[in-house]
Amino acid sequence: MSTAILTGQPVPGSPLEGDLRSLGFDVRVASAAADAETLLAAVPADQRVAVVDARFVGHVHALRLGLTDPRFAAAAVPGAVTAKPEARKELTRALRATADTAGGVVTLDVLPDDIATALESTDTAVQRPELGTLVATVPSDPQSRNEARQAVAAVDDEAVRLRTAVKSRDGFFTTYCISPYSRYLARWCARRGLTPNQVTTASLLTALIAAGCAATGTRGGFVAAGLLLLLSFVLDCTDGQLARYSLQYSTLGAWLDATFDRAKEYAYYAGLALGAARGGDDVWALALGAMVLQTCRHVVDFSFNEANSDSTAATANTSPTAALSDKLDSVGWTVWARRMIVLPIGERWAMIAVLTAVTTPRITLVVLIIGCALAACYTTAGRVLRSLTRKATRTDRAALALAELADNGPLASAFAALKRGGFPLPAPVVAFVGGAAVVAVAAFTSYGSPWVVVAAVVYVITSGLALSRPLKAPLDWLVPPFFRAAEYGTVLVLAAKADVNGALPAAFGLVAAVAYHHYDTVYRIKGGTGAPPRWLVRAIGGQEGRTLVVALAAALLSTTDFTVALTALAVAVALVVLVESIRFWVAASQHGAPAVHDEGEPA
Repeated sequence: MSTAILTGQPVPGSPLEGDLRSLGFDVRVASAAADAETLLAAVPADQRVAVVDARFVGHVHALRLGLTDPRFAAAAVPGAVTAKPEARKELTRALRATADTAGGVVTLDVLPDDIATALESTDTAVQRPELGTLVATVPSDPQSRNEARQAVAAVDDEAVRLRTAVKSRDGFFTTYCISPYSRYLARWCARRGLTPNQVTTASLLTALIAAGCAATGTRGGFVAAGLLLLLSFVLDCTDGQLARYSLQYSTLGAWLDATFDRAKEYAYYAGLALGAARGGDDVWALALGAMVLQTCRHVVDFSFNEANSDSTAATANTSPTAALSDKLDSVGWTVWARRMIVLPIGERWAMIAVLTAVTTPRITLVVLIIGCALAACYTTAGRVLRSLTRKATRTDRAALALAELADNGPLASAFAALKRGGFPLPAPVVAFVGGAAVVAVAAFTSYGSPWVVVAAVVYVITSGLALSRPLKAPLDWLVPPFFRAAEYGTVLVLAAKADVNGALPAAFGLVAAVAYHHYDTVYRIKGGTGAPPRWLVRAIGGQEGRTLVVALAAALLSTTDFTVALTALAVAVALVVLVESIRFWVAASQHGAPAVHDEGEPA
């Protein structure tokens, strides 16, 4: 239960108390500013508290946005201010300072607004949500009160609430084919007490059933798989819209939403491969290739964003590339064309669903790989051009994030320490050369060749040299994607070279387990909690250690034993990272860690 303390002169007939109770607040009335402090002290320390002017006139949804959003420790709208338990002390100090200024009596001034101002003066972050057409005001006389009430009546806050439940920036397919009705599904869920996490879980289960249908290898199974995949995507949109509609944000929910998206898509790739195998067509290499490409696309997005999230330049990028991008964004059709060409999740899943229903798994995966490759070239080229012309200086925090995304283990770290002064070649060049060498040697030598081990040792050394100095150069954000491509590519090539039943499925499982660890690292960094603990990275070898282990296994073991080794490594990595990840996110949710929700997956 939360508590709202009303201050100011009561207004007969005002619906404010009822509105606050409908939002879950226990309402108490303060006759003076000093009395408000007494009531505030009586509220249990583990509860949210709000101070609201009794003269407030506005929409219920304006109060909901200003007083109930769980993501912010303190927030305010005109006439109301709130604080979660972690900001209660600051709110009490601000109230006391305001009461002392007012002499302990209620004046014509709006006490909650004075408290919010006092909070901000102490460097406490106070969230002030964008209200748009919603009304939130404290009228000073009967005429302005009447005008405010008319303004409230003129705007349907439920329509605003539904509209703002949809992401402000989304893909064409999602915007025009899903959101027009999924928002109403979100409202239906809210009115029946369903939570976003429940809808997220339903989306996962639907996608897993879709993968199972694809695995049957029958035309009916493929049609059902395509339809269920689309239904899963509808539910995937609905969970985020439900969270925004009802302000049910949570750390655990953000993690589930992000990781389940990857699990759904990659499980579906596996389902397509199993279904094709039933028809005599082996497409496991294509399925694994699609997963590798999609994961590398994501790490490009994450690395670029982290590298530039807090640049020290005060002005925006004024390069010709950025100027052209801004110009294209001012023309309606080019906005949608540019969003579609990157093949975001809506367009991608729609394409996969349709192709599954009407073609074969091989065609589906080939078209998917071609589309993702073109999208990757487009986005990466644009980001390289932006980075080369950007004048901002990368911060230590950004450099640390890139180093954590690199996922170097103890072997590479040792070589980085030996060359502490830095390597003369740029870090992306070193990372690319080392990664390209190990993948190329694996591809152009026979299975069991010792040269693969030699190349893997070179890769270990170059991985360390790439991180021998802080990643602050314009293109250093390319280092983590190059590492991902090298590790995943080596596993893919060596499993394909083994040319034995089970090798590629085992490689698929290993890459999926490692990719989960890399996604988990990304979402921890985005949440501001830092990368996974070093003991976890050491326990699973780091990206260069795993690459060396797989190369050694291919050189020393028969193809059958190599498959067993890949399977064992996949199980071991999955167990370690899953147990630690679940422990961390559940604990973070219980301790009120920030809930970071993606507002649009770029790829």
